[in-house]
Amino acid sequence: MNISRRRMLQQSAIAAGASISLPLAASVSLAESTVLKKQKIVVVGAHPDDPESGCGGSILYFAEQGHTVTSVYFTRGEAGIQGKSHDEAAAIRTAEAEKACKILKSRPVFFHQIDGNTELNKNTYEEFLHLLEQEKPDICLAHWPIDTHRDHRAASLHAYDAWQMMGRSFALYYFEVMSGRQTQTFHPTYFIDITPFEEKKREACYCHESQKAREWYSIHEEMALFRGKEAGCRYAEAFVPQTQNPKISC
Repeated sequence: MNISRRRMLQQSAIAAGASISLPLAASVSLAESTVLKKQKIVVVGAHPDDPESGCGGSILYFAEQGHTVTSVYFTRGEAGIQGKSHDEAAAIRTAEAEKACKILKSRPVFFHQIDGNTELNKNTYEEFLHLLEQEKPDICLAHWPIDTHRDHRAASLHAYDAWQMMGRSFALYYFEVMSGRQTQTFHPTYFIDITPFEEKKREACYCHESQKAREWYSIHEEMALFRGKEAGCRYAEAFVPQTQNPKISC
């Protein structure tokens, strides 16, 4: 029997014991998700533009379904604008992130780490845990931990640590950014069809004018097209689940 890649992905997700009440699986339609209860989604990105470029389509997908989405920015991008002081760059990039969040219908929250100088220690782990305890996520989307950028790795490990310390009470999924260049050895098994939201994702990314988003967005578009081929749609975003995730009932 000829089994398509799309069908195989659906079966592999089921075989892995995946049972969550949001459509983090291949080729789940918008109509199917409308019967599911409303949940809290938290996206953890290292810098302004990471949540948007990594899973901006999914952020808007969830928001349009009535779920509450918070975009947590681990830093304010302090080191991200040449010729600007940290304070100046942080102000510019914070404003860009807030503008992008309005487009994607998410709420921005900023942690206090510094771009290019992120830390992992007892205090930062506890402070980030406190942040996620206040947010009370049902699902958290975070950077894949094997990444060339130290800030991406730091943000990911803080999300993972909070997941552990909160008794694995929420589902944790990892997203990719510039796979090959940054995200390494990423082999996703869950996909979200973002075809209806790709234009708004692009618009949100273009808000990050200080980062010359119009120059690098084509890389993310190519990724979305490739993931779409895997999922059987035009554009898709891809995720790797933490395999010990709880089963969240509808």
